[in-house]
Amino acid sequence: MKAVIINEFGGPEVLKIEEIACPVPAPDEILVKIYASGVNPVDWVIRNGVDEHLRTYLTVPLTLGWDAAGIVESTGSEVTSLKKGDEVYGIPNFPGNGSYAEYCVAKASQFAFKPKSLNYNESASVPLAALTAWTGLFEYGKLQSGQCVVVQGASGGVGGFAVQLAKAKGAYVIGIASTANLQYLLDLGADEVIDYTTQKFQDLVRHADLFLEASPIRNNKERIKSLNTLKDNGIFVSVNTDYAFDDEFLNEIRERKLTAELSPNQPRQDWLTQIANLIDSKQVNTYINKVFPLTHVAQAHLESESWHVRGKLVLEIRKEELLSK
Repeated sequence: MKAVIINEFGGPEVLKIEEIACPVPAPDEILVKIYASGVNPVDWVIRNGVDEHLRTYLTVPLTLGWDAAGIVESTGSEVTSLKKGDEVYGIPNFPGNGSYAEYCVAKASQFAFKPKSLNYNESASVPLAALTAWTGLFEYGKLQSGQCVVVQGASGGVGGFAVQLAKAKGAYVIGIASTANLQYLLDLGADEVIDYTTQKFQDLVRHADLFLEASPIRNNKERIKSLNTLKDNGIFVSVNTDYAFDDEFLNEIRERKLTAELSPNQPRQDWLTQIANLIDSKQVNTYINKVFPLTHVAQAHLESESWHVRGKLVLEIRKEELLSK
């Protein structure tokens, strides 16, 4: 099978399309015939190898990609939730062989039936970003209907899903983005928008229940400013798990009697199912910025690294019209 392999860490030039053996699923895994893979910042962060925390989990050669949509080709002996022929979406094993490939294996618990209303390219844009938003909002952020959440980086892949998922659960949503993306956030359902290029959000919001850091900013002094938006007993959640809270930030958390959480993604089948249901009921929409063929994977990485992508980037592994059912 064809797969995008990195044999060393570095720039986009290390991405190579190679022929490798098709993986075999373990007893609790499925083999998925991949039609599309999402492209996420974590892909090129792993590719360039500069993140020391992630490097401890990685050995080359490896295949990138942690966003997939396709068809179950075979199942391990212990799998009962999915079967051959099921149309699925989910997250491949990490760190394992990823979804920039014609086939990948993954634990069955990390995949679910894809949204019926979406094609494979659209479905592949969902899992990692939507699950990251879901984990941050509801598992660590404890967001409830009627509460207020501030989403920083609201126009990005994770932020866009966070706005919609929070609205679907009955929250009041304030989105922070640049001028060009304010109408986009309103179209997603945000109740209020703040332009970080001209406004200081820390002076405009005072009684939020949750602040979700879904932006690429890695700065604890900026995090301290975010605490001004929270009410007593409010929660600050960051999806940037590679960037730890420092002592100054943690002291502020204690003094203000707040809670702070780093939110690692949890690839759970039941959450993927709930997200698919929200998509099929039109409460959550997808936004694909651009679709690239597998041969243009380096270009897709360069686009992602610009940090100016609204919505999601997708690699098309197979043409859907060639699908025979």
